[in-house]
Amino acid sequence: MSTFVLATVRDNLADYVVALVTVYWIIIVAYILSRMFFQLGGRLPYARWSSALLEFLGDVSEPYLRLFRRLLPSFGPLDLSPIVALFFLGIVGGIAASAIRG
Repeated sequence: MSTFVLATVRDNLADYVVALVTVYWIIIVAYILSRMFFQLGGRLPYARWSSALLEFLGDVSEPYLRLFRRLLPSFGPLDLSPIVALFFLGIVGGIAASAIRG
């Protein structure tokens, strides 16, 4: 394989990692905003699609956030673990993409 083809494959793979990190970041933010909406007294009418969407957001993002909730102390009603989790995800995703690009 030529060097150009390998560089293209590495760039495509790095772009894929960046896209995955971005999508996961968006899922976590959507989960956090939906939880804030419900904690502030917001109510959605029962619909199959909304309950399926909220269940999906919780199932996907909660295992990752739970890692940081175990490590960080709670400050009363403030939960700072999502902020740290998003910051860590961005840093690790950027390092991984840079390492793949070379």
